[in-house]
Amino acid sequence: QVQLVESGGGLVQAGGSLRVSCAASGRTDRSYTVGWFRQAPGKERTFVATISRGGSITMYADSVKGRFTISRDSAKNTVYLQMNSLKPEDTAVYYCAAGPTTTQSMAAGNVDYWGQGTQVTVSS
Repeated sequence: QVQLVESGGGLVQAGGSLRVSCAASGRTDRSYTVGWFRQAPGKERTFVATISRGGSITMYADSVKGRFTISRDSAKNTVYLQMNSLKPEDTAVYYCAAGPTTTQSMAAGNVDYWGQGTQVTVSS
């Protein structure tokens, strides 16, 4: 079992930046692909970004390419999502996800573990 805890959400003005973090605990002796998904009110949860077990492969949703950057610090068992040039449509609950899978598979929604989510609100 792996437990995921997100932090760093909050309120930011459009055009601003925010970094959310995902700290893993439990069976962190295994290496997992980790990703971020988001869910806006009344909408389905959608893929945002993912990073491979070794950190060499990343994938992003088209809507965040060039603005968001995912990274991981394996020594700290933590994955980060740096969000720049934020837009009101980025407002959502952001969920960390992990699983023993590929980045492509995670981007398609193949997730074994979910965090509780952190709220990101972008004001116009």
